[in-house]
Amino acid sequence: MPPWRINMSLPNIALVATGGTIAGQAASAGEAVKYQPGALDVGVLLAAVPGVDALANLQAEQIFAIDSAHITVAHWLQLAKRVEALLADDTVDGVLVLHGTDTMEETAFFLQSVLSSDKPVVLTGAMRPATALSADGPMNMLHAVSVAANPASRGKGVLVVFGDAILSARGLQKRDAVPAAFDADRYGRLGMVAGADVFYYQQPARARGGLMPTGDVLPAVNLLYAYADMPASLVLAAAEGAKGLVLAGLGNGNLRPDWLAAVSELIARGVKVVRASRVPNGTVVHNRTYEDDALGLLSGDNHTPPQARVLLMLGIAAGLDNKGLQGLFDQR
Repeated sequence: MPPWRINMSLPNIALVATGGTIAGQAASAGEAVKYQPGALDVGVLLAAVPGVDALANLQAEQIFAIDSAHITVAHWLQLAKRVEALLADDTVDGVLVLHGTDTMEETAFFLQSVLSSDKPVVLTGAMRPATALSADGPMNMLHAVSVAANPASRGKGVLVVFGDAILSARGLQKRDAVPAAFDADRYGRLGMVAGADVFYYQQPARARGGLMPTGDVLPAVNLLYAYADMPASLVLAAAEGAKGLVLAGLGNGNLRPDWLAAVSELIARGVKVVRASRVPNGTVVHNRTYEDDALGLLSGDNHTPPQARVLLMLGIAAGLDNKGLQGLFDQR
């Protein structure tokens, strides 16, 4: 990237746009449900954020223009490699990614797992399209630039700025359909932002980065949420064609005896199985309710099931055995 400093007293923030609701366009200003995600160019979005040029020098690029419900592993890999290249540029002080909300929790955690730079990486998006009355995208963008430009954001891993909150990528969940749609469990709510003022109250403690894949694909890992009276045949079906399965069990990742028998069959076939929990904020304790090591099971700590899936994909891609995979869940 060529030199780009406009105001030498301000940090340089690279903005990478991927589409989503924040770039959505509807037929009328009163329409906030039926719209086309990713319809507007990033330049149009920036023009709707007055005062942002007083916070940072921005250089924007459009890498995708998609609804995040359509994101794939190939998109993750392309985005991660582009962000990694930007972070390696000495003229870049931080990166801001505009992203749809449907899969933001998975993309954010993927980036958290593969990127090792201490420079800030911040994601934001919107719940209302850019053309809506009271669109939330411009304020989220202003706040996200404030966080990305703030020196206190260094070394905190990938952050998500949404609805005035600063959230860790780890534990991030979309929990509502209103502008304050996201939370990040009791441990991941790091601070808040008001205009140019950034306030941190917690520091992430878990490991991050270092799992950037060398290839262009990741092993298939599927996800199944358990429910009352679920047939055990679904456990086997859910792992069809996959190298791994995250099973979001009941309570502390509890598995009914016939589910456990199906899991044992999968493990005998070489499928890696993570025992997670469908309970928000639930922690699955290793070797307590079940003898996980003896059974060949992995336990997911308090990772959300979708994020446990991301971590298992990356761990299998790295060639880790069960001990190494369990280490990922224990340390990240």
